[in-house]
Amino acid sequence: MTIEIAVVLIGITAMMAGLFLEAARPDLLVFFTLFVFLMLGFVTPDEALAGFSNQGMMTVALLFVVAGVFEKSGLIERLMSSFLADAVTDRGAMGKLLFPVSAFSAFFNNTPIVATLTPVVRRWTSRRNISPSKYLLPLSYASILGGTITLIGTSTNLVVHGLLIDAGETGFSFFQLAWVGVPITIAGLFYLLLFGRRLLPDHRSMIQRVNESTKDYLSEVKVTPEFAYSGKTVEEAQLRNLKNLYLVEIIRGKERISPVSSQTTIWTGDRLIFTGVISTIADLQKRKGLVVNTGTDLSLENIKSGDSRLVEAVVSHQSSLTQQSIKQGRFRQTYDAAVVAVHRNDERVEGKVGDIVPKAGDLLLLVSGPEFHERTRERKDFYITTPLEEQKFYEDESQGWLTLILLMALIGCVMIGWLSIFKAMVIMVGALLVLKITSPSEAKEAVQFQVLLLIASALGIGRVITETGTAEWAAELLISGLQPLGILAVLVCLYFMTNIFTELITNNAAAVIMFPIAYEISGEIGIEPIGMAVLTAVAASASFLSPIGYQTNLIVFGPGGYSFADYARVGFPLTMICMAVTVSVVYIMYV
Repeated sequence: MTIEIAVVLIGITAMMAGLFLEAARPDLLVFFTLFVFLMLGFVTPDEALAGFSNQGMMTVALLFVVAGVFEKSGLIERLMSSFLADAVTDRGAMGKLLFPVSAFSAFFNNTPIVATLTPVVRRWTSRRNISPSKYLLPLSYASILGGTITLIGTSTNLVVHGLLIDAGETGFSFFQLAWVGVPITIAGLFYLLLFGRRLLPDHRSMIQRVNESTKDYLSEVKVTPEFAYSGKTVEEAQLRNLKNLYLVEIIRGKERISPVSSQTTIWTGDRLIFTGVISTIADLQKRKGLVVNTGTDLSLENIKSGDSRLVEAVVSHQSSLTQQSIKQGRFRQTYDAAVVAVHRNDERVEGKVGDIVPKAGDLLLLVSGPEFHERTRERKDFYITTPLEEQKFYEDESQGWLTLILLMALIGCVMIGWLSIFKAMVIMVGALLVLKITSPSEAKEAVQFQVLLLIASALGIGRVITETGTAEWAAELLISGLQPLGILAVLVCLYFMTNIFTELITNNAAAVIMFPIAYEISGEIGIEPIGMAVLTAVAASASFLSPIGYQTNLIVFGPGGYSFADYARVGFPLTMICMAVTVSVVYIMYV
């Protein structure tokens, strides 16, 4: 081992620890690690920045635009709602949910699919008095399985495809991964239908649990004629920055004011609804003219009227909310919504709401104002998982159908070799802009630049691993230890390591770290490089053991009321199934 290799291993270990501990945003951590390696001279600037022009990364960017059109059209939501409406039995409903979702995920970004369908599933389960936890985790798993079938099923496939091209290989064909993806999808779905559903928990949603203990979340204070600040604003009345309390709504006769701004006026007779550390509400009684109403019957379902409504939102990995407290981020002003409660790992985060620093996966219970949905469309800070009271689709569904036809036509061109996947997506996005199905501003909003920065930076780190000899050193170490046990042992070890990295950090980072090692090993043990690439891509995508390894798992974590143990219990057999099938197919086809 050289000094360079030791430094690279220390740097990557530190990066992985930072990702696991959520020390900073994933894209910034990976980019900073790449910057350190660049400053140490391990790679040239051209090599470090090559990931920003990688075809796989650019294709992911274009696919974000296509996914944004489908999400806006509501086409997938309408189709899935119609499938579930005809379901008679629980198992039949799960089949009608999982098989179409896996098929959609083979061709579309699975993150918006799960984000869009989570409210649909919750609405369906609510009407039938079924726990959403029985369906949301299988929804995520089905989308992950389906994403392993095609080249565009997940960004990880495209990243590995780009790495293959950079290594001088031809890359994946459109259905190259289907030899593994189809068997593991079929086996995985039947496991979920026949056995996994029995292991799923029976949890209530956050809103249901909060409603059963409303007095722990909400308290009412009545404004009497003795209140000296009647006719003054909330800020002037010194009700803005209370210790451990947060004013979320004012009830004035039949009118409800929510969210409450600092300039909202307080009047005699107003009923002030607070959330936070309710045990400190008695401090308000020390103020003349404020009386705590202990006999009131508060319900979260009543904390909404007109343009205000109760909303659940899951904080995303790309969220800017994770870098500051709710108060520092000016949440109310930014989103036109007030935070009632924050749940993390299925437990309420105690303390003053405004002082809480959200983390990825946190479930926020919000009272939203009339501009809430418009403002959240402009940002990627969280996923809205609350079921709508009525069926609502965002745009003309004909645009969704036209986009689907265009996509299928271009995929056909890719399959017969007329176009590369990158050129096909360039034509696709160009057609969407020319036909005015999407606008330049909408296309820009759909692109998740933080994800692209993560992928491009991770690709640069992959180059570091190769150029410094770290990949060759790791490959020789693995081969010397495992080759006496046979090629199957090497394949199992590579799959296991990649899969564990995915659960601890992110799927794309795991793929980029492990691909150079797998590529070096392929030449040593006599297996085709494309086979090792398939194994790496599938292992990096098949994240079933924790909510932090994959975005779709994170989306359903809070709404399903899951714990880490739920993922491990249901996901471990699925992980073993996927590993056994993947290793077997790769061994048979590529050795």
